Amino acid sequence: MRVSMKVMAALVVGLALVPSLPAQAQAPSPPRPSRPAPAKPDAPAPVKPDARAVLRALEDAFSAVADRVTPAVVNVSTVAAQKGSSNGEDERYREFFGDDLYDRYFRRRPREDGRASGSGVIVDPKGYILTNNHVIENAREITVRLSDSRKFPAKLVGRDPKTDLAVLKVDAPAPLPAAELADSDRLRVGQWAIAIGNPFGLDRTVTVGIISATARNRVGVATYENFIQTDASINPGNSGGPLLNLDGKVIGINTAIVAAGQGIGFSIPINEAKAVMAQLIAKGRVVRGWLGVVIQDVTDELASSFGVKEREGVLVADVMKGGPAETAGLRAGDVVVELDGTRIREVPDLQRRIAGVAPGQKVRLVVVRDGARQPVTVAIGEMPSEEPTLLAQAGAEGFGLQIEPLAPGAAERLNLPVSQGVLVVDVAAGGPADRAGLRRGDIILEVARQPVADAQSFGQALAAVAPGEAALLYVHRPGGGGRNQYVVLERGVQQP
Repeated sequence: MRVSMKVMAALVVGLALVPSLPAQAQAPSPPRPSRPAPAKPDAPAPVKPDARAVLRALEDAFSAVADRVTPAVVNVSTVAAQKGSSNGEDERYREFFGDDLYDRYFRRRPREDGRASGSGVIVDPKGYILTNNHVIENAREITVRLSDSRKFPAKLVGRDPKTDLAVLKVDAPAPLPAAELADSDRLRVGQWAIAIGNPFGLDRTVTVGIISATARNRVGVATYENFIQTDASINPGNSGGPLLNLDGKVIGINTAIVAAGQGIGFSIPINEAKAVMAQLIAKGRVVRGWLGVVIQDVTDELASSFGVKEREGVLVADVMKGGPAETAGLRAGDVVVELDGTRIREVPDLQRRIAGVAPGQKVRLVVVRDGARQPVTVAIGEMPSEEPTLLAQAGAEGFGLQIEPLAPGAAERLNLPVSQGVLVVDVAAGGPADRAGLRRGDIILEVARQPVADAQSFGQALAAVAPGEAALLYVHRPGGGGRNQYVVLERGVQQP
């Protein structure tokens, strides 16, 4: 009770003291009138770029590339080896076919001038020069002219027809200006592209465009194709010259154009050229991996029969006896869908990847066999000098067909009335061969009335067809008792 009385007393004293507190402690102060916030300064209007300044900057970039790289671009001129004379059968052909047909297809037309020219690019101050194989093919003399008009005889270090590349060497008294090489694997469609070369003999002409596409194949120029496509103007004489980026670094070697098109040019990626060049300098030849198969694309018609989708994998049509594929257990009818974890979609893809594998190295393939996927490990062999597998062969001009040599014993096995020739294994839709009526399975016996026994003689015969002319092919078509016929094959892709 005492405690309660004391608590009550304390409360009374506290209440009595409340009125004596300051007024501001009893109630909150009335709010002061708010002042308007200071106005923020207006943001500066965006500065419009000076269009002329942008164009001048781009102009300066192009000029800087030309100034930097032009000294490394050379003119390559050749004197061709003389070819043999007629075999004496011309009059018989004229009598049988008549004057008009003879003059158009049979009469040999020797070159009015055995000289030809193209371009090249110095890639090493020691005098190594990259160019195209077709620029120096069949040359008995090669001369290189520099931007300062000095001329040097050039030695052929090596050439690779399968990629249309060649390496030359000149001996100069002092180091030569060399172009810097880029990484072509980093290219993107839409980037600027600058071509420098000697079109129509107009030395060191500079043209500008963009990268239109990458990884173009089936152009019909070489066996292994992985081209950069550009709309930078490329013309006859540009072959072997450099395609450059805005940094003035080489991204490709200009190689071919579509004669019927405009602004469609093709360049070999510089990374591929570097790999070929290194082997040519070190060994004088290019060593490639070899699987030992004949392959074809999986069409829509074939896909369902082999349990795959269209453009999924590559169909093994035949396996070479004693080759790496046979040793590993690959069979005709297998569909190769993967190589070392990378998907395979079409014939050029598998060809190029196998060729890049060092002989002796093992690769892991995934094949679809009887509708089921299964792995196959193959020890890659070295490609024979005369490749017996599917050959993307169209001569140096591109006729839109693929052939392979007629294998020994094939004529007897297939009950063919011929024993030599080359077998057509693929025809590009809409290409010159397709328009001429060639079909898969045809056997080409002659080109320009000269027999062809293998892929090399076939390629050489087509390479002799001049721009704007046509080749007369003598073809055996199996089936229905078989028949022979002539086919006129026009030149489709013109190399610059």
